[in-house]
Amino acid sequence: MKKEAIVLLNMGGPNNLEEVEVFLTNMFNDKNIITVKSSLLRAFIAKMITFTRTEKSQEIYRQIGSKSPIVGHTKELVEKLQSRFGEDVVVDFAMRYTPPFASEVIERLNREDIEKIYLIPLYPQFSTTTTKSSLEDFEEQYHLKGGDAILVEIKHFFQNQNYNRAVLQRITERISADECPNFDLIFSAHGLPVKVIERGDVYERHVNKHVAILTNMLKEAGMNFNAIHLAYQSKVGPMEWLKPSLEDKLKEIKSNGVLIFPIAFTIDNSETDFELEIEYREVAEELGFKDYRVCECPNDSDFFVDTLVELYEKMR
Repeated sequence: MKKEAIVLLNMGGPNNLEEVEVFLTNMFNDKNIITVKSSLLRAFIAKMITFTRTEKSQEIYRQIGSKSPIVGHTKELVEKLQSRFGEDVVVDFAMRYTPPFASEVIERLNREDIEKIYLIPLYPQFSTTTTKSSLEDFEEQYHLKGGDAILVEIKHFFQNQNYNRAVLQRITERISADECPNFDLIFSAHGLPVKVIERGDVYERHVNKHVAILTNMLKEAGMNFNAIHLAYQSKVGPMEWLKPSLEDKLKEIKSNGVLIFPIAFTIDNSETDFELEIEYREVAEELGFKDYRVCECPNDSDFFVDTLVELYEKMR
């Protein structure tokens, strides 16, 4: 009997310190990240960046358990999703830059009698640097492996009601309605170079729309923050990136308390567990904040599982 499969796609993260170099090499060899036309030049740039950043990145991962939490959280999400479907649907996941790569997931799927594969990139908003890159990678590897199933894809889900309930749940886990007036909420999105947006990437527009949706939902739920902001994190290199930066936004805020939600991530990773929880906590303390809190990503929450089930059903 023919089956269907759901494959969750994400950027990945090192499973150990040795994989940090693999992660950086693959990321900076991605034509959607380093957009030069020459593959040789891209490989040279990737080699130089990897050489200069590996040791520093390894130190970051040492501070959060010597690996990225993204694979562990994703496995838990896959297990919950698989339990919802039973044996009728195969659920798996592939990472863009670290194991499990698309090629090995495809080999597993090719041993099954799969009729359709539903690809769900775990990025709420679309970007060429994330969604497009993950979909292209899987589809290219699938055709190289000689697969003949129909591939069906989704490109964003920031408007999904269940997903946004998952976000609100994470926010309410970290703060009560009574505390909200004494806190500013910052939706922190992963930054992008401005030139990526100027080439037509819709990411910034999607993020702005997502913040507006969540702001309305929070008000309807009686979560009345002193103010709600959008900022961008994770800038690297000298080029111009989306603004305001999270550090600049923190400098503007006059409240004693701030709550951060990582709006561009569905699964916790080094940008949440290190950058937000450790690095920016130090910045906030230096700026005099009395209370600095960071929300978890949806990870394997029941609302997020509901979201993925709903997306699958709508794609069929």
